Amino acid sequence: MRQLLAPSIALVTVVIVDQVTKLWAISTLSEQPVRQVLGNFFMLSLVYNEGGAMGSNFGSPAYYLATSILILLFILYYIYTHRTSLMLTLPLALIAGGAIGNIIDRLRFGKVVDFLDFDFFDINLFGYQIDRWWTFNIADAVISCSIIFLLVRLIFFHQQKPAGSAQ
Repeated sequence: MRQLLAPSIALVTVVIVDQVTKLWAISTLSEQPVRQVLGNFFMLSLVYNEGGAMGSNFGSPAYYLATSILILLFILYYIYTHRTSLMLTLPLALIAGGAIGNIIDRLRFGKVVDFLDFDFFDINLFGYQIDRWWTFNIADAVISCSIIFLLVRLIFFHQQKPAGSAQ
């Protein structure tokens, strides 16, 4: 169980930081105009997202809540069964913490609180134009960075076990 200490601390830290920043955003940005921090590049803008990541909307808020809970349960199970690999369980714990933060929002408000508004670069993909990045929150940022970390690790640093070795 000692192997789960660092992932547990990471998970709880993400939930706390995410929820505190969202409470701050609600109390500070409600019924306020967009607040420029670094001109138009970085602004604080309170948005409530009923859908999913990157503004997707494939179903009702209940669909996103149920899906999030199921994925969270799978991730927690995976963390437990792979607890000896910190390089795997730590980013998964960060993802779980972000998921819990967004699940709390869905349970409290029926939607997710977003407030970080960046304008990184324009995207034109198959005729779909994105002129400004999606507004997001700490949980979303942690989830995205952790997924990128896991993908980079899997693609570039995954070591094949020799044939005949135990997994």
